[in-house]
Amino acid sequence: MATAAPAADASARPRSRRGQADPVKVLMHRHRELCERAVDPLEIAAGLEAQGFTDRTAARFRHRDVFSLAEELYARVPRGQEGPAPVAEPERARAPWALAALAPGGAAGLTALGLAHGHGPVRLAVGAAGALALGGALLLAVRQGPFRAPDGGTVPAARLWTLWLLAYAIGGDGLLDQVLTGGPDGPWEITPAPVLGLALAVAPAAWGAHLFAGRARRRIADSRGLADFAAAVRPLLLGTVTLQLLALAGLLALTGFSAGALALGALLLLARLHTVHGHPETAAAVLAAACAGEVLALASVLAARVPLPGFDALAAPVRALVAAWGPGAVPTLVCGAAALGLLAHATGALARASAHATP
Repeated sequence: MATAAPAADASARPRSRRGQADPVKVLMHRHRELCERAVDPLEIAAGLEAQGFTDRTAARFRHRDVFSLAEELYARVPRGQEGPAPVAEPERARAPWALAALAPGGAAGLTALGLAHGHGPVRLAVGAAGALALGGALLLAVRQGPFRAPDGGTVPAARLWTLWLLAYAIGGDGLLDQVLTGGPDGPWEITPAPVLGLALAVAPAAWGAHLFAGRARRRIADSRGLADFAAAVRPLLLGTVTLQLLALAGLLALTGFSAGALALGALLLLARLHTVHGHPETAAAVLAAACAGEVLALASVLAARVPLPGFDALAAPVRALVAAWGPGAVPTLVCGAAALGLLAHATGALARASAHATP
């Protein structure tokens, strides 16, 4: 079966005797812009890989893998007066995004405190102000540091899907419970505690994303090829997700545990990692699918009220699920399935060198 590499092989094949004598020179001229703007060899390797180059392609240019080919290209392309070599991020540069990552937890905590001590209109005003503050804090957190998408690559609709998922985590279970019993018949029960846990978990998630990105880039020094790089990055990804789930589970145990909130936290983390590392459309599509699943659960119960033959069967799956596990089973199942799908995609897409090129 043909692979994705032949197109790259064909475009990279030297066409002259001089090119055959020094095939890297032909490649250097063909990809000069990529080589000149690269800040390190990894960025060149990522660019070549994104165009279909494999370690087998690199062998045509007398190199054992794409990484060593990229190192020669990086060394041979003149850059004039080069700037200083990249260094570790200083603590003072890290502070702004670290504070931004703490902002959602702070906003949610103050809101929860106000809701606990407020009554009547005051409680309603505190809830509205807290929702706005939390939304602003979340927006700030994803625009800083390791959660910042390169070139503003976030799909705008993804923000709407995220807001829906968070809103359902607060009031979706109560709404579904009333719809199943013939309502809604007025205000339904809301559970803001899981969202407090999710907001507090933004900080450890940001640190996890930061460590994942940094360690993935450092793996270039120890990798012998693209396959070796991918094999080294996959455990980093799985470890990042596992540690975040443990941190989120601990926070939810303190604020109000919810399996649906745990699944939602995993989904939002994986969606953000996809967005940061060059796959925002995939993240947005999966978030939209999760929203559709929750809406479909509510709509199927409402549609079952239509006095037509067969319509009452539409609500049977949701009724059976809720009867067995409670209304929280719906977001748990929907968000859990979406998170597993993104995780499966991430083990391939986020283990590529092109996913870790310098923005």
